[in-house]
Amino acid sequence: MRSLIRANLIVLGSLAIATLISNFPHLRATPWLLLPAIGCLIGTADTVRCMKRRWSFYHGGVLLCLYMDLLAITLVLFFLLYPYLVWLGEPH
Repeated sequence: MRSLIRANLIVLGSLAIATLISNFPHLRATPWLLLPAIGCLIGTADTVRCMKRRWSFYHGGVLLCLYMDLLAITLVLFFLLYPYLVWLGEPH
């Protein structure tokens, strides 16, 4: 069954878990951040399932939720990749 609330809770929960795992202000590299990234992708797929064919205010709300999902995915991937990119850029 389609559920926009469930999709949003999955994405926001994954973002919260990623923030805790990454130790946010002091980002650290850990492969465990792949699990919240996958959770965000699953939640986004669930949000896409809620789209309707004809435009309405509900359709516009789902689009806003999709933009929120994209921002959450970007932030989780930033938490995942930034420590590795900093490590690669440091002079050895």
